[in-house]
Amino acid sequence: MNPVRSEYGGGEFIPIPGFVDLQVNGFGGVDFSDPELSKADLLDAWRALLNRGTAAFLATVITSPMETYRRNLPLLVRTLESDEFRGRVLGLHLEGPFISSEPGAVGAHDPASVQAPDLELLEELLDLGGGYVRLLTVAAELPGVEELIEAATARNVTVSLGHSVFDQDDLVRLRGCGARALTHLGNGLPNLLPRHPNPIWDGLSNDNYVAMIIADGHHLPASVLRVAASAKGQDRLIVVSDASPVAGLPAGEYQVLGNRAILEPSGRLHNPDKQCLVGSSATMLDCMNVFASVTDFDLEELLAVGFYNSLALIGLAPDVVRGEEGAGLAFVNRRFTLRSDSA
Repeated sequence: MNPVRSEYGGGEFIPIPGFVDLQVNGFGGVDFSDPELSKADLLDAWRALLNRGTAAFLATVITSPMETYRRNLPLLVRTLESDEFRGRVLGLHLEGPFISSEPGAVGAHDPASVQAPDLELLEELLDLGGGYVRLLTVAAELPGVEELIEAATARNVTVSLGHSVFDQDDLVRLRGCGARALTHLGNGLPNLLPRHPNPIWDGLSNDNYVAMIIADGHHLPASVLRVAASAKGQDRLIVVSDASPVAGLPAGEYQVLGNRAILEPSGRLHNPDKQCLVGSSATMLDCMNVFASVTDFDLEELLAVGFYNSLALIGLAPDVVRGEEGAGLAFVNRRFTLRSDSA
């Protein structure tokens, strides 16, 4: 990686077209898990997001009824296969349905749609995804999850542990089955955990897993972001947005992923009834600026956690990502901006 010195204000233009986000649940009022999702909705949401510093992403479908998967996954595949989104929408992230149904661990997902590990169901979901399921989030503690992870890995799907109260024994056992990452480490957990050990400490301390973290300034405090940066380093850390369907919308009250959610002017998006967050209202550009502001990662390290590591986790090369002419990012005074804004 060779950042190029910019002629604009002494900052640096950088050799990526934007960031890569492995967890986007929706954008601009469009929910990728909505049973009434349309192609027109997808076009609006994807075009809007791809103009905001995100060069490429995985469209994420959360725990849903089977009829929603059967309807939405083929629709997502048909849309991402179009020339417009080649190299931009890189595939799908199935966050569920094989997660914990326990309060706290289930987060904002609907516990009624959670499924026990089932190999036939997994095969159906992967087939519906048309070979584009790149990432699958599962809970470590579910009976039969070992076989599920092995089957998904055999189909070139990266498996991540999340919405799960895992322990170190789970991490060791499931790494041997093929699990490689931790989904939004520090979130999708009960509000009260044992002081130690707990999934956060265990996840941070295990060097065999890449940790994905939501750096929107609300999901994790600055102190936790700094600890994650120190514990995982540039090679085992990935920033994601966990963008919700109301990302890009003004503050207010919304129905989000089946939840009554309040979007505060600060950007915090939460369900006051469940006392949990409901995804974020941020883009990757927002998250990377939060992360850069609270850690001492240099530019090369920031590009690793915001672009290169994401692609490596799902087995794609950097040149897969297609940038738009004139697009890209600048890095000025430890802040990322769109190149067009810096010129």
